[in-house]
Amino acid sequence: MSASHGSSPAAWAAVTLCLIGFTVGGIGMVLGPNWVVFWIGIALQPIAGIVGKVTSMATAEPSRRKATDPHRA
Repeated sequence: MSASHGSSPAAWAAVTLCLIGFTVGGIGMVLGPNWVVFWIGIALQPIAGIVGKVTSMATAEPSRRKATDPHRA
């Protein structure tokens, strides 16, 4: 597993939006069902992927240095 697995702002943003979308969709199913609220929740899922990708590109971290790197401070 990668050392940065799940610890980036992009990952947190995408997962948070996915959870919000799932919650909104679930509330839409419980309340009636209220199809408008349900589909709003469904629409948040691909938006979360797009936000995650854009945030990942915007916050690209430099490659991590190895412990044996002679230029390490």
